[in-house]
Amino acid sequence: MSHVLDRRIARTFVELAGTLVLGFDAIDFLHTLTERCAELLEVDAVGILLADQRGALSLVAASTEQARMLELFQLQDEEGPCLDCFRTGRPVACDDLAQEPQRWPRFTLAAREQGFSAVHAVPMRLREQIIGALNLFRTSPGTIPEDAVELAQSFANVATISILQFRALRHSEMVTEQLQNALNSRVVIEQAKGILTERLQIDVADAFSLMRTYARNNNQLLSDVAEQVIARSPQVAGLMRTSKPRPHE
Repeated sequence: MSHVLDRRIARTFVELAGTLVLGFDAIDFLHTLTERCAELLEVDAVGILLADQRGALSLVAASTEQARMLELFQLQDEEGPCLDCFRTGRPVACDDLAQEPQRWPRFTLAAREQGFSAVHAVPMRLREQIIGALNLFRTSPGTIPEDAVELAQSFANVATISILQFRALRHSEMVTEQLQNALNSRVVIEQAKGILTERLQIDVADAFSLMRTYARNNNQLLSDVAEQVIARSPQVAGLMRTSKPRPHE
């Protein structure tokens, strides 16, 4: 890896660690992780699935709308590499979905409809405890380099440890509660994104970006901002009138 890439990777780990120090907002933390993975691993999209208190997987973060749709299809249809990764606790890869259509027939069709041709999933696990999967998607066939896969696993480990660290601070049941809160927050955030999309005539990604920026600038949780949007609270009146955000540099 180049020195420039090494510095970007180091900055990413610092950024993720800083999120924990400043206050743990699980949704923001995991969404940041998907964005950085997409940038640094040279993949086209990234998604994260987490298990709830019953062990059922749910989508908590995705770097693109296409990845979000594919992850949701995978969960609904109960078929796909990311589910296999979670169930086995081992990495799962397919360099060319078109060459192995029988492996996950319905997932493969959905993936190609969303523009993806290859997938690699790594487990979010600590020893024997598996809490989810970090999923990498590519629009063109090909093998993801070994060093990139190792880095993806390192990021997945950071996310896992970040969530499970609550065991050292509170009773173990609090970990399950934190995961459940993150999953519940996602539902609220999705509803708020829909409201902003319709009200401001922007796309889903821009709606999420607006709420996320507002939450950070006002030192609030994403879920709190989403609830205010749903309630049409005067506190977010400025946000409801905001124009389309500028693309990230």
